[in-house]
Amino acid sequence: MSEIRALIVDDSSVMRKIVERTLRQAGLESLVAHEAGSGSEALEVLEVKPVDLILSDINMPLMDGLEFLRQIRARNLAAGVPVVMITTESSEEHVKQAIQAGARGYIRKPFTAQQVKDRVLPLVGKA
Repeated sequence: MSEIRALIVDDSSVMRKIVERTLRQAGLESLVAHEAGSGSEALEVLEVKPVDLILSDINMPLMDGLEFLRQIRARNLAAGVPVVMITTESSEEHVKQAIQAGARGYIRKPFTAQQVKDRVLPLVGKA
């Protein structure tokens, strides 16, 4: 299986590790995970590291996931890279805003490896 480089953006280091572990359980054994604790930190990572997939929390301090998504597009970083939003938000409005800003999908916390497999793997051609 070819290597998949993912950027996992969440202000909780524990949640970043959970997302990474869940991606591996979903079938991405050859995952190379980069982490960022905020949207602004994630932008810095994208300036220097190419990625194949971005998973971002919506609710974060400094720069939330929606603004991070807008900044990726405005700065033309990670063009064509699928972004999946991870959220505790049950509001359809947040989901709608994320899709309008360019997200290719979303996953609600708490999530399972099967949900990640169903929603994320097709975006990186591993379905």
